[in-house]
Amino acid sequence: MSFGMQHQTDQRGEFIVSADPARLDLDVIHRYLSEESFWAAGIPRDVLERAIAGSLCFGAYDGGKQVGFARVVTDSATFAYLCDVFVLEPYRGRGLAKWLMECVIAHPSLQGLRRFVLVTKDAHGLYQKFGFMPLADPSGYMHIHNPNAYQAGPDSCS
Repeated sequence: MSFGMQHQTDQRGEFIVSADPARLDLDVIHRYLSEESFWAAGIPRDVLERAIAGSLCFGAYDGGKQVGFARVVTDSATFAYLCDVFVLEPYRGRGLAKWLMECVIAHPSLQGLRRFVLVTKDAHGLYQKFGFMPLADPSGYMHIHNPNAYQAGPDSCS
């Protein structure tokens, strides 16, 4: 892996994983998250653009075509939140999600963190391979969760 300018890049055959934001295909990412994901369904493009601008993002590519994505919200010192991880359907089953996670975990900006968290509905097995575990004591965690944030108007709390 190369870590020049914090734009981690790794290549395996025709596939590339890169943290270079200039490579991201916002059309692919927005289409998947807004139309196919259950967690960000309906996310407006401008909201996604702001989220990406404030995050450390990783793309998986088949040549020049983006086929996967992962986003990490982090202060690069103590805390990180992994989210929006996906591999497009035609590319699943090839180990790309595992490799994408290997690159995320290895990134220099994500070393020595006190806490690295994620929320998953159905991919526990993948993330456990990288040390993520269910909360031992969730009683200290609190959150505000608005699952309809992208469907409701700005004045609505439901």
